[in-house]
Amino acid sequence: MDLWFTEKQTKDFGITAKIKRTLHTEQTDLQSLAMIETEEWGNMLVLDDMVMTTQKDEFVYHEMIAHVPLFTHPNPKHVLVVGGGDGGVIREILKHPSVEKAVLVEIDGKVIEYSKKYLPEIAGKLNDSRVEVKIADGFAHIAESEAAYDIILVDSTEPVGPAVSLFTKGFYAGIAKALKEDGIFVAQSDNPWFKADLIQQVYKDVKEIFPITKLYTANIPTYPSGLWTFTMGSKTHDPLSVQADRFHEIDAKYYTEEIHQACFVLPKFVKDLTK
Repeated sequence: MDLWFTEKQTKDFGITAKIKRTLHTEQTDLQSLAMIETEEWGNMLVLDDMVMTTQKDEFVYHEMIAHVPLFTHPNPKHVLVVGGGDGGVIREILKHPSVEKAVLVEIDGKVIEYSKKYLPEIAGKLNDSRVEVKIADGFAHIAESEAAYDIILVDSTEPVGPAVSLFTKGFYAGIAKALKEDGIFVAQSDNPWFKADLIQQVYKDVKEIFPITKLYTANIPTYPSGLWTFTMGSKTHDPLSVQADRFHEIDAKYYTEEIHQACFVLPKFVKDLTK
């Protein structure tokens, strides 16, 4: 008998993957967590029945949330990741030689624990000497920080459960305070096919706080619809005005200098969400 995992991305649509075996399931203090080995995507992290990352396509999300702002900022030294307990964003941040410290604030320590065990190629840099890992509420950490970071990356789940507060205007205002005077932040902002209203609201809120606000996209096949958006708020640096000499050789599978420019070219129905 074949076993399949299905994520119901809307009440009428889902994505399904054939399972080889279940590696671990647990109800943590905050959410349901599952690690499953799939035929197509390798090991898969699932939180509250939503796909968070897989071994096969994880590089797209992690590269695009990290490298676009890190190449935009002329000298990123101190970087914060809110969420991101699988460690993929941290791995990408550390590819930038200017980075002196990367802080990971993950609310659920079990995500880190099982990512290290079952997704070592993603979580393998969490023990790097430049990394500080905190098991804490990202919203509270932001509220307690002031002019502390060059870049803040919000690698959250969809706005359910513990992540709801990470999609509020008050949180974005707190991020602006936690950033240095030329800081940049990026948040994953879901997909335009099923969550157009969310993207529209996030963009509006960020634009009211940051002088430079941009929406960009990437193709992530295991995320709802495959078309994913990221919202950037920047105090001074425009991602479309990065000088060519800023780009350096980097170990990446999706991100390139050309993609850095092209990802901001939006289909009209997506661009309309920014008006």
